[in-house]
Amino acid sequence: MYTAISSNKRKTILLVAVFIAFIATLGYLFGVVSDSPGMLYFFGIGALIYSIVTYFLSAKIALGISGAKEVKKADAPELYRLVENLSITAGLPMPKVYIIDDPSPNAFATGRDPKHAAVAVTTGLLERLEKDELEGVMAHEMAHVGNYDIRLMSVVTALVSIVSIVSDFFLHISLFGGDDDNPNPLMIVVGIALALIAPLIALVIQLAISRRREYLADATAVQLTRYPDGLAKALEKISHSKPMHRTSSATAHLYIASPLGGGRGLGASITGLLSTHPPIDERIKRLRGMGDTV
Repeated sequence: MYTAISSNKRKTILLVAVFIAFIATLGYLFGVVSDSPGMLYFFGIGALIYSIVTYFLSAKIALGISGAKEVKKADAPELYRLVENLSITAGLPMPKVYIIDDPSPNAFATGRDPKHAAVAVTTGLLERLEKDELEGVMAHEMAHVGNYDIRLMSVVTALVSIVSIVSDFFLHISLFGGDDDNPNPLMIVVGIALALIAPLIALVIQLAISRRREYLADATAVQLTRYPDGLAKALEKISHSKPMHRTSSATAHLYIASPLGGGRGLGASITGLLSTHPPIDERIKRLRGMGDTV
């Protein structure tokens, strides 16, 4: 388990570095095609400002999209005490607690760091899970907080958005930014190709990071609870649930399981190729395998 955690951290750093290098390359090509180095600097400053704003507002945006409502200890004492105990065990500040009015069982964590973290659970999760199962889910979310996954995914979300902006500008300049009387067919082809490929590459990198983070959070949750079967049973129940009523592909990667549906089995394996989450069957298998080691 500890080897997997170290390996995932190293690979995630590498993936983010590749992501940043890819964005820098797109920015350079944009400047070359437009023949306007000044525009490149202007775009770089705009992208930096956009990233900073997205980074600081990511939690509010995610909570707002999901329709989450903050609760205090008097509103949900059992849930609040559970999160409080896990915070003490993990040595983390107490995050804000939110509840989403949705019958589909699910949960997510967000925020830019442990001091500004929030965890949110659906009403369906509270209704369907036993105490040890709920503890496993909340330990998973606290693991995201403690491992700084919440910060990582905020940064990745901003980078993915920037890739889309750069590729759109690249296509526009390729089609309309040159000599209108003598357009360069090669630049048009390159612009169209990048506009199509860049978002796909960004998505693949985002998926790779998200999936590795889920495996790491599962392993860290077992460290906190010393009971892998609790999270495994919770994932089994979550896997048979329907899609959430109110969600977005922009925040789907935050949840413990895809809020867009997918379930288990062959159909899930096919549709899961573009999912931000690893197969639930594989996660459960890994958790069951930890039973003899804790």
